[in-house]
Amino acid sequence: MRRILFALVLLISGSVLAQTTVSGTVVDQNNEPVPGANVVVVGVAEGAVADFDGNFTLTSTLNPPFQIKVSSVGFDEATVQITKNNQVVNVTINESSTLLDEIVISASRTPERLFESPVSVERFGLREIKNTTAESFYGGLQNLKGVDINTNSLTFQSVNTRGFATFANNRFLQLVDGMDNTAPGLNFVLGNLVGMSELDVQSVEILPGASSALYGAGAFNGILFMRSKNPFDFQGISAYAKTGITSQEAAGDNQYYDVGIRAAHAFSDKVAVKANFSFLQGEDWHANNYTDLNNPGADRSNPGYDGLNVYGDEVSTTLNFDELAGLPSGTVGSAFVTRTGYEERDLANYNAQSVKSDFALHYRPWGNDFEIILNSRIGRGTTIYQGANRYSVAGFKMQQHKIELKNDNFFLRGYIVSENSGDAYDTRFAAININRRWKRDAPNPNNPNEPSWFGDYAGTYIRTFLGLVQGQGLSREDASVQAHAAARAAADTGRLIPGTPEFQNAFNSVVTDGDLTTGAKFIDNTKFRHVNGNYNLAHLINDWADIQVGGSFREYELSSNGTIFTDYDGPITYNEFGAYAQLQKKFADDRLKLTLSGRYDKNEFFDGFLSPRAGISATLGENRNHNIRASIQQGFRNPTTQDLFIGLNAGRAILVGSAPDNLDRDVRTFSVSDRGQEDFGQPATVEVVGRAAYENSYTASSAQAFALSRDVSDLQVANPDIIKPEEITAVELGYRTQLGKFTIDLSGYYNSYKNFIANVNTVVPFYGEAGDGGLSAIALANEDFQVYQAYTNSDVNINSWGATAGVDTKIFGNFDLGVNYTYADLDFDKASNPDFRTNFNTPKHKVKASFGNTELFKNFGFGINYRWSDSFFWEASFADGDVPAYTVLDAQINYTVPSIKSIFKVGGSNILGEEYYTAFGSGNIGSIFFVSWTINP
Repeated sequence: MRRILFALVLLISGSVLAQTTVSGTVVDQNNEPVPGANVVVVGVAEGAVADFDGNFTLTSTLNPPFQIKVSSVGFDEATVQITKNNQVVNVTINESSTLLDEIVISASRTPERLFESPVSVERFGLREIKNTTAESFYGGLQNLKGVDINTNSLTFQSVNTRGFATFANNRFLQLVDGMDNTAPGLNFVLGNLVGMSELDVQSVEILPGASSALYGAGAFNGILFMRSKNPFDFQGISAYAKTGITSQEAAGDNQYYDVGIRAAHAFSDKVAVKANFSFLQGEDWHANNYTDLNNPGADRSNPGYDGLNVYGDEVSTTLNFDELAGLPSGTVGSAFVTRTGYEERDLANYNAQSVKSDFALHYRPWGNDFEIILNSRIGRGTTIYQGANRYSVAGFKMQQHKIELKNDNFFLRGYIVSENSGDAYDTRFAAININRRWKRDAPNPNNPNEPSWFGDYAGTYIRTFLGLVQGQGLSREDASVQAHAAARAAADTGRLIPGTPEFQNAFNSVVTDGDLTTGAKFIDNTKFRHVNGNYNLAHLINDWADIQVGGSFREYELSSNGTIFTDYDGPITYNEFGAYAQLQKKFADDRLKLTLSGRYDKNEFFDGFLSPRAGISATLGENRNHNIRASIQQGFRNPTTQDLFIGLNAGRAILVGSAPDNLDRDVRTFSVSDRGQEDFGQPATVEVVGRAAYENSYTASSAQAFALSRDVSDLQVANPDIIKPEEITAVELGYRTQLGKFTIDLSGYYNSYKNFIANVNTVVPFYGEAGDGGLSAIALANEDFQVYQAYTNSDVNINSWGATAGVDTKIFGNFDLGVNYTYADLDFDKASNPDFRTNFNTPKHKVKASFGNTELFKNFGFGINYRWSDSFFWEASFADGDVPAYTVLDAQINYTVPSIKSIFKVGGSNILGEEYYTAFGSGNIGSIFFVSWTINP
């Protein structure tokens, strides 16, 4: 940290002392304050934001005369002439239907009108937060066009744009006041679980698509920017309280509550502080899909039953009853059998919780726009995370600590992000190891008299089957059904039953054990350190153009004690850096705007990568109410920490990252079958290193074909390449216009991917060499193999494209109506690449609509949101399956009491109660009904 502070001191730029101060109030046509209105100086990147009472103070480096523009979503823009220092102005802006004059920052790292942005931008500000129909501002983002939210948990929602969505969404970046909100070890954002308090949100901007040219490797598929309220501009004490119920068929009706408080005060024009605290708690969505993954449509009488939300039944084997009993082949036969598992409700912590706190000190040493910010954010949460397995993330903690120096022309920040997994555990391994603590899976060769589950099953099945067929004359089919039922009952005798002290003792022991061969606990204290800066040179060149330069440096420190990464011998560190430049220039009476950007990034494991972007927008029409935009850019995505260094047995497969240093770090010991030992002279155990997944493996699909045919020619060698960065070329066209009361925004994109990062399952034989046509095939026939999940790149073409169309207007005088449509599609030949997983996970068609009135009558408003999503196929490491189409209706009414600066709201999400899910394997999403009281929002 001292190195970061030293670098900050060295890089501090001299600030230009402000020359002019302007203050005032922004009101609407009814003389009501307009909180959150943007006030900007025309021609330069200087501005301020109105507080709850519409008051603002702005400082500028310009000498009068100059102009300021005042705007807010849903209001016409107003321009005011400033003629002297310390001028006080009262500005009235009239409500209108335009949404395009709002100022955004994300698209170009500088303030600009949404209308003139070179790329698509979606914005969610103070007015939208007030009127959202969702239970939280974060949930309200799902009503924006082109935006998907996959609900993993009550407290964990994952935002995505333009396809390739998973809960571990490492293609989408989320920034909170410029800090990357990605959990360092998990490599993805946990929604707003440990993010920002609703009271402190000034604005949210979503930038769909690749933005690597300005934001680097993480900005591959989109960025979500959250900006907090500055304590100089937003002072006082704010608070909210929400309560209600969550309603789900599986979980019933349960209390839900969410409270928060914000305090901010400027002690002078130099020092201001703020603090936030929020607490949310409710019952999580229960997952109870018991579909048999091995035989969809079958019930639990299937001896090989493997339920979707049942864990522990992944432990399986093929029992050759004739061989075990020494009988002639065909006497009894064989069967694929799984152990009896536990349902998720017996294993998971459904007490969803989120606790967020932050503190910030803002110091303006000269009382102007130069500001030093010290900010700390600490979050703690309990949630369910669906990755390779379903994880109960209990007491997860994440901290962010930042020092930032900035003025209107530059920023320089250094921060650290660290996570602590708390009491997180894997529900699948909890079930597996609870079973094993009671009774081992297979017979103990050193103690044949020790009970084993599969041994007990086989012995009972053989005796029962022979008795029913030979003694009672039953058909083999009927005898088999009864014998399997008897065998499972015998093998399960004495099994630990949920709710009993014996089960609870075993459960407590397993979830506190960090060795996944005997326990289920995850240990993760990973962190990263980041320094980045940006300087806008426009004021140095008399605003001839807007030229920005910047750069960043990041160092990762992986620390999981060998439970996630292969860091069993100590933390693993590596780093990456980048630098960029951008030029924006207006021509032809400011009707044409050209944007050129370029960035160079280097990760220590890979060659450097250049990300260029070019964009142009043209403002047309006599009233300048039409804008056409086009852009093309290249982007990239570095492999994540897990892509590189994971070493995790996930039950169905062993996950092994492909960093050069990692291939030999993952070493595991496996038992060889009796047949392999006796007939083929193999040792009792073998050691397999992770490298074998990449250098001595078959494709999973060909191994499955071989298991059925026993034809060696069906086997195909896999041996995937080790991973390298993924690349994208993205083209976007768009059109925005204001036609009377109608605001229209259209966009279309085409993305072409190279070296697409994804996972492939490979099968490693315990003996022989893949492709030898002999011994390795025998190993597979003897079930002497292990399935691995390898991290690699596709050598086939993967393309995606899509479009969005949105129309907003006013009808019946003062009623707001908005409708938008999103289309997304993928071009990938799955039939020719059955082992490659793109995880596109996106509906082809989505329709959203909103209707409401913020002033139906004085101080009373309402809103309704409708969403329809097409069915789609969900593909992920946990499970693959169909997600049916669904329709959701949310609604709210609100009443404002200006005398006590309060807003009262009654609302509900999914008020029709039609349960749905956005990912295969997650819990059904029910309804949330709530009432809230917000003071001084």
